[in-house]
Amino acid sequence: MVITTGWKATCCIHLNGFSPFRGITLRVGLFVTCLVDSMRPSIGFSTLELLESAGCEVVVPQAQTCCGQPAWNSGDQVSTHKLAQKWLAEFEQFDYVVAPSGSCAGMAKIHYPEVFKNDPDLKMRAARLAARTYELTDFLVNVLGVEKLKLGASELNQITYHDSCSGLRELGVQQQPRTLIGKMGGVEILEMKDSRQCCGFGGTFALKYGEVSSAICTDKCEQIQATGAQAVVLGDLGCMLNIEGRLRRMGDNIEVLHVAELLTGRKPGQI
Repeated sequence: MVITTGWKATCCIHLNGFSPFRGITLRVGLFVTCLVDSMRPSIGFSTLELLESAGCEVVVPQAQTCCGQPAWNSGDQVSTHKLAQKWLAEFEQFDYVVAPSGSCAGMAKIHYPEVFKNDPDLKMRAARLAARTYELTDFLVNVLGVEKLKLGASELNQITYHDSCSGLRELGVQQQPRTLIGKMGGVEILEMKDSRQCCGFGGTFALKYGEVSSAICTDKCEQIQATGAQAVVLGDLGCMLNIEGRLRRMGDNIEVLHVAELLTGRKPGQI
């Protein structure tokens, strides 16, 4: 284990474990994502714990930065290409790449082939890696197998789940987190009126169209409150920050958790 100051250096670890799923040790590159690294490292550590408990060898490349999604959404193709090429070089060595974010995983899995459309070699490399890139819960359920995971205990009895747009619409992530939560025991999911409705974040959308974004988020928060749940759980930190900010301005202290935090029993800020 390499231990120096800072999250990425501390977590540049090889966690050697025998995978019961394929008879081999899967070497997984963990893409922490910018927001998790800077705003809520407990999500990254929870992800690391889940993958380790499944017997994966987990590596967090120290030099990883942004996947280029904000630049891509803003039309900056030059910056996107540079960031995507860097990301590709850092992660294509692994059996799989896992991110605790549907939007960041979706950027690499869905959009990189388009980013590299004018470069046949990079496009082919991106397509190969896209097939091995997963959002966390999708990887846990459909690659590792939910029956083999060691899940933590939670103090919560009732939660509601918000389906973030990118994970849901680009990657088909909806049942996977619910399957994992259902395996915890003692945690009931109280479905809100429309869990698939956008929270109004949309990255730069929330900046460009603040009033519209706020109205959409208020609707989402009212749906959350109507369930009476102790916490709202989701899989993308951008949406989490948007929803939590609106809830607090509405005077509501309901917990807002990433699904990885819930599954490991880790409190926000705990590393």
